[in-house]
Amino acid sequence: MTKYNNTKATLAIAKASFRSIIRSPSAVVFSLAFPLIFIVVFANIGGSAVKVDVGVSKSCDTLNPVYQVLKNAKVVNLITNQSEKDMASNLSKGRDMDAVINIQKNNRQPAYTLNVQYTSASQQKDAIFKSLLNSVFYEINSEGGKTPQPVAEIKEATIHGREYKYIDFLLPGMLGFSLLSSGVFGTAFVFLSLRLTLVIKRFFATPVKKYSIVLGEALARLVFSWIGALFIILVGHYFFGFTLIHGVTTVINMLILSALGLIVFMGFGFIISGIAKNESAVPPLSNIITMPQFLLSGTFFATTAFPNWLQWLSNILPLTYLNKAMRDVAFEGAGLGDVTHDLLIIGIWFIIVYAVAVKTFKWE
Repeated sequence: MTKYNNTKATLAIAKASFRSIIRSPSAVVFSLAFPLIFIVVFANIGGSAVKVDVGVSKSCDTLNPVYQVLKNAKVVNLITNQSEKDMASNLSKGRDMDAVINIQKNNRQPAYTLNVQYTSASQQKDAIFKSLLNSVFYEINSEGGKTPQPVAEIKEATIHGREYKYIDFLLPGMLGFSLLSSGVFGTAFVFLSLRLTLVIKRFFATPVKKYSIVLGEALARLVFSWIGALFIILVGHYFFGFTLIHGVTTVINMLILSALGLIVFMGFGFIISGIAKNESAVPPLSNIITMPQFLLSGTFFATTAFPNWLQWLSNILPLTYLNKAMRDVAFEGAGLGDVTHDLLIIGIWFIIVYAVAVKTFKWE
């Protein structure tokens, strides 16, 4: 008598599940169509609504009138919580940093000197900031009528770096969008449907192990997500100039990160499929999990524009760290060993999510 092969059963389930996924219009729309539409739309408008991010040197005098005017300017986002090293690194790439200022009080006239560094990697925003500074200095130096000496002066310098294009920010966010949608909605609907139609119950009458059902579905969804991720990356690279520092190696690292993210997001789907009573309950429960992450995890725009209390919320969401790791790997050329902090947070979420999933998941 031939011994039952559970590995073949797992692969058979994975094959059947994969066919089901590619035949599902919603899976194709959420995993491929929506991300590509967002990439085309946002890449072409260039993200022009993003504020000018200006780093403030640790030695900057923040009590002077120049700083106070800049602090209240709506177009400027002053960044004070980064080290000098991080600001220099980010400025050279024009990534979350368009300029760095250091205002010093003088013992001579003019009373203040604004030292500002720009970057060639962010020329459009630098032009906006220069125009703003010229306006600010004109107003300050003209206060109180005509004065023999100006109150403040500007000293400018420009460093050269690699341009950080909006597509370099947008595309990793779209990958995260695709993975979260597939992991949460896809998993929740599939396992709830299998449970309600008693398909899983029928499986129990066969020698198939429980883990084969979960593993088969996970493999199918992983393969489909890898195909979708690879397609999005290649379209972004060849049509919109998405940066891949180390070419194929970078793509492989991004696919590995995609797999880790999908596994965590599938855990949310297992939780929903366990607590939902029927299929109509899946969308609202899924949206409770996905919508905050779509909006607050740096998917469409940088979280630095948020108020501090909202940034705190952003910094606890798993998609925030997946997006950040993706961007570091693609643009910075970081390896997986360089994004261990992001992987650690994702790992903590894995433990939390699957601990809850084990408690809530129902087979029948």
